[in-house]
Amino acid sequence: MDPVVGIVMGSKSDWPVMRHAALTLEQLGVAHERKVYSAHRTPAQCEAWVGGLEERGFWVLIAAAGGAAHLAGVCAAKTELPVLGVPMESKVQGIDSLLSTVQMPAGIPVGTLAIGKAGAINAALLAAAIVGRGNADVRAAVHAYRVAQTKKVLESGELSLEE
Repeated sequence: MDPVVGIVMGSKSDWPVMRHAALTLEQLGVAHERKVYSAHRTPAQCEAWVGGLEERGFWVLIAAAGGAAHLAGVCAAKTELPVLGVPMESKVQGIDSLLSTVQMPAGIPVGTLAIGKAGAINAALLAAAIVGRGNADVRAAVHAYRVAQTKKVLESGELSLEE
């Protein structure tokens, strides 16, 4: 299967968090491609890669960046694909990253997820749900993931208050 989801991060230092997006996509059987491009240090290369995703058959782009960097916004300005932003933790607990990702001007949307690992996993799940609209195997994998998640919670007794 050719890649249908792109994962881009502003720095290699984002990989320990974003690997959770890659692992989740792999678990769901969604082919993806990973790149490191900085919105500020490698803008031409970033634009060239993002600009070619649609014609290569990609469905979704997950973009992660920390601090005031706005990789997701730069990517969204260069493609009509859905862009999912994952704010990275930073010196101020990722609040700066969250605000720079979520505050997009009208007309250039970025779907913003939680800061850090939870956001990376949820971005992958959301990307898979989008891809699943056109791929029955991926749709079934997302469904199975959710069923397994529910079963795990029920079996753990987290919902029981009878102790």
